[in-house]
Amino acid sequence: MEKYIALTFDDGPNTVTTPQVLDVLEREKVPGSFFLVGNNITDESAEVVRRAVKMGCEIENHSRTHADMTQLSPEEIVSEINFTGDRIEKITGVRPRFFRPPYIAYNQTMFENIDLTFICGFGAEDYNDHISPEERYKRVIDQSQCGAVILLHDMEGNFRTVQALEKIIPELKRQGYALVTVEKLFENCEITPEKGVLYSSVFSPWK
Repeated sequence: MEKYIALTFDDGPNTVTTPQVLDVLEREKVPGSFFLVGNNITDESAEVVRRAVKMGCEIENHSRTHADMTQLSPEEIVSEINFTGDRIEKITGVRPRFFRPPYIAYNQTMFENIDLTFICGFGAEDYNDHISPEERYKRVIDQSQCGAVILLHDMEGNFRTVQALEKIIPELKRQGYALVTVEKLFENCEITPEKGVLYSSVFSPWK
């Protein structure tokens, strides 16, 4: 059985780091899944999103403002999701299917008001400047398993993750992984995404 894994990136899009991530993905001929913050979508960064789509990448929802949504009302939650979903659909022609909660903070109110599958992932604290590219690489590789979602960040200026990615992808390939989008990860592992749970691996959702 082939091993599948998904690389995902949070907090974009931007015109600095997101293109650097895309450069690595394009060179390695693999797709990524990008979870966008709605307020970061501008006319300029929309062009970066279009490039990602042309490369076969997946564009998903990471809220409008990156707020702790457990502190929001149902109406505010719906507004956050719809704002970003609308912007993504306008650019890509496709409505997001997956959602990553900011700070991985979630509650029942969010499950009840967000009609998307919740995605977490195995992270490397790569939002922290003190974590070196080598440590990011090691953490990703150590946590890799078939069906896993890898959580990284393409936030502006996060060049250490770009450096780590240049080693992560070849090593995952060497270990026999096929790198796919989140949607393809579920499909290829023959798992139907559920609502009301949170996935870091398609095989073991959190209730």
